[in-house]
Amino acid sequence: MTAGRRYLVGVVALAAAALLLSLVLPPGARLGVWLGLGMALAVQGPLGWFLVGAIGTERFLLVWAVGIAARLAVVAASALLVVPKLGLPLAQTLFALVGVLMSFVVVEAIVCAGASRS
Repeated sequence: MTAGRRYLVGVVALAAAALLLSLVLPPGARLGVWLGLGMALAVQGPLGWFLVGAIGTERFLLVWAVGIAARLAVVAASALLVVPKLGLPLAQTLFALVGVLMSFVVVEAIVCAGASRS
């Protein structure tokens, strides 16, 4: 299986797990978790794909650093602008956003480590 496919499988599995876990939350908190998941997928999907494509190249570290900065910017914008404007519960939304983003970073690390051994 290619690194890209491993990354895609990992992202889809984590997104499905987050959706399933959100079903045990009270209805008022679900929307925040879904928003966090959607924002994480919108940011992390392309960033992770670029990183997987940069494995073994000179631009790998640059792509990684840009990805970390983008994730930080999304969390800050969510905390200061998006979530308060929508009136969603801040704690649940940010917890979901950061949790999913960090889980996706773990998927990136696993895929990159496996690709570097190949």
